[in-house]
Amino acid sequence: MSIRPIDVARTDGGPQWVEAVATPAGVEVWWDEPRPHEGGRRCVVRRLPDGSRVDALPAGWNARNRLVEYGGRSWRPLPGGGLVFTNWADQRLYRLDGAAPAPLTPEGEARYGDLYLPPGRDEVWAVRELRDVRDLVAVPLDGGPLRVIAKAQHFLMNPRISPDGRHVAWIGWDHPNMPWDGTELCVAPLGADGTAGPYEVVAGGPRESVAQAEWRDGAGLYAVTDPTGWWNVHLVPLDGSPARNLAPMELEFGAAAWKPGLTCFAVAGDGRLAVVYGTPDHRRLGVLDPDGGGLREIGGANTHWSSTVSVAGGRVAAVGATPYTPLEVTLVGLDDGAHEVVSPRKPLPDRALLPTPEAVTIEGVHAHLYPPAGERGPGPYVIFVHGGPTGNLPLVLDLEIAYFTSRGIGVAVVNYGGSTGYGRAYRERLRHQWGVVDVQDCAKVARGLVELGRADAAKLAIRGGSAGGWTTVAALVHSDVFAGGVAHYAITDPESWAAETHDFESRYLDGLVGPLPETRERYSERSPLLHASRASGPCLMLHGLEDAIVDVSQARRFTAELDRHGKEWALLTFPGEQHGWRREETIVAVLEAELAFYELIFDMETPGVPPLTLKGRA
Repeated sequence: MSIRPIDVARTDGGPQWVEAVATPAGVEVWWDEPRPHEGGRRCVVRRLPDGSRVDALPAGWNARNRLVEYGGRSWRPLPGGGLVFTNWADQRLYRLDGAAPAPLTPEGEARYGDLYLPPGRDEVWAVRELRDVRDLVAVPLDGGPLRVIAKAQHFLMNPRISPDGRHVAWIGWDHPNMPWDGTELCVAPLGADGTAGPYEVVAGGPRESVAQAEWRDGAGLYAVTDPTGWWNVHLVPLDGSPARNLAPMELEFGAAAWKPGLTCFAVAGDGRLAVVYGTPDHRRLGVLDPDGGGLREIGGANTHWSSTVSVAGGRVAAVGATPYTPLEVTLVGLDDGAHEVVSPRKPLPDRALLPTPEAVTIEGVHAHLYPPAGERGPGPYVIFVHGGPTGNLPLVLDLEIAYFTSRGIGVAVVNYGGSTGYGRAYRERLRHQWGVVDVQDCAKVARGLVELGRADAAKLAIRGGSAGGWTTVAALVHSDVFAGGVAHYAITDPESWAAETHDFESRYLDGLVGPLPETRERYSERSPLLHASRASGPCLMLHGLEDAIVDVSQARRFTAELDRHGKEWALLTFPGEQHGWRREETIVAVLEAELAFYELIFDMETPGVPPLTLKGRA
């Protein structure tokens, strides 16, 4: 008995944003969820105080946007039950009040994201992106002309109005920094015309990353920032006095801002803070008293809480998971810690089919091991590599992993040097070392599994998506550890990718490899494309044809080089898919192809899976 690919597709992904709303009848909870069976759209769902749930977004509408290509906060509930959201098809802002959605922004190339409803104003604030230029704008909810609030740094996020309405705060940064390198928390007076005056930087800098900020009162803000090397919650006064760390500890209260709008803390009506904190091995939910009352955990049995949290009516809305339950929207009492799962339960396979993961550290590298069903000595193992590379994979139920472990293939998730969640020093192990440290760390874990007697040295593979796809192909050509690799929407040549990719990541490689043209030799040395002849085994490449982050040409050029050097390969492309898999039929096809690939390189049987043909195989 094993897990089917359709089981994975129907539980794929999880809620991305949540919001709690206090009403006279009780607390409402709103969230958005993936719908792979509806073409991959994201639907906003509303859970009423009586426990009933309704789709707040009609069929055919998709609450996504392309802000910095990865998308930012895409919707907010309006007072009285309406909704303001960005629609994927045209990137416009819409208002929905029971009838058909009505557009609030004109047709055109502009994208809007990181939506925010300023209290006391009949408008929605957003980051607007137009041809690599960004500003903060206010969009009237009655459909009037929009207003530019502020133009400042090249990238902006987190617009917030002060409680007295006299100031506006935001977080900004410029090339070549990424938001986890260095950002500035800015505060400016808000004029009578609703536009910002000259701003002052009150926290952050070139080597300090402010990840989120919320107003405490007219005299200061709470900010997640990392002057100590760890994202902790600070109180930042506006009078110029030093910021105060409210809970100093070597745990992360923040996350990498790939999607503007993440909320790792929320301010309750009584002044306490609901916070998400920890490491990828155990990410907790807690209550922090900023006036010296300490930090109290309320996360219960969950081993992971996502970077989205909201508070209303004495309850926290958040998204949690365990090694045996998927990401679920949960209401948690601020005082009593009582838990209530409010999102619909997903159908899950028998628990006997689910692996029991364990967190390990091998030669200083953090990893999570998911043993195969019926493990009885050394067997095949696949190293799972996360994307980013400034990201991580948490210790939670992942049916994609369980799909393979239920068939006798072990999985080791490697949070290599450069991963988030373990502090800035670990994150910066990858500085100028991308294609070196990540490859070495994956190889260390793979060899460690062999030494522990868990993995067969001849049956090791590596797989990943995006930057994880890069590490996959780099490991194939720069090490001899792996019998094959599966690369989802992978970067294969860093210099050409830097020239091709979108604005948000166009200078990312300055920190990961080095600035061009000064360090071009490093790019050449590490390029999997230029060293395809060294591949230690076959490669399966999978790519969406609408990918604006990593163009499909990266895969096509690499497989052409593999072919030229007589190496084994396969390339599958998918119309209608962008950077990641969202459609049910794609998820099924990708999983079946990957399993068929392991059947070939591990010499094992995979009943019921369509065969895969490798080019170059005799």
